[in-house]
Amino acid sequence: MKKSFLVIGAGRFGTSVARTLFKLGHDVMVVDDDESIIQHISGEVTNALVADVSKESSLRALGIRDFDAVVLAIGFDIQASIMAAILLTELGAQHVVAKAQNDLHGKVLTKVGISKVVYPERDTGQKLALSLISPSIIDLIELSADYSIVEVEAPKDMVGKSLMDLNLRARFEITVIALRRRNNGCHPIIAPIASDTIEANDLIVAIGQNKSLKKLGWS
Repeated sequence: MKKSFLVIGAGRFGTSVARTLFKLGHDVMVVDDDESIIQHISGEVTNALVADVSKESSLRALGIRDFDAVVLAIGFDIQASIMAAILLTELGAQHVVAKAQNDLHGKVLTKVGISKVVYPERDTGQKLALSLISPSIIDLIELSADYSIVEVEAPKDMVGKSLMDLNLRARFEITVIALRRRNNGCHPIIAPIASDTIEANDLIVAIGQNKSLKKLGWS
């Protein structure tokens, strides 16, 4: 399902999020107060605008409520980040994910109503982008630009089927390396065998190419 996202701040983190979302087929608007940055990224997203997001009038003109999610990725200007966070909350943004420089910054963002706070040293832009698109993704480890390990909630159409029935390796070049049973306290089955069956609420840990792993719910 195609979604729409607003990314505020086009530094390294914001640019990574925006590019990944756009490459995955979603509508992405990027806003930054640096015209040269906007010119650089304009061809890689749906829309790119120069605006001062510390002003309520600028944010209001963007139609904040129309976006499925807003990523507040302002860099080192903590004051501007907090001001924008307050305005986004007041203007009724549906879901806001904000980048924080440190724990204190993160606490303030949480206090003003931000839905989720992330830290650059803990969350890469690509990981955040994928989690926004598919909430079924529990965790993601990027092995390279093309390969990852993901932990996802078992899709409903896989429940009740064995790994042999699903034949994921032959069909999609996906290898299931573990199953975590939520119904049994997330007890893991490491290196499951072909006869192991997917149960309701299971978490699947799999490795493969990113384009193949989409079959587990990245759309």
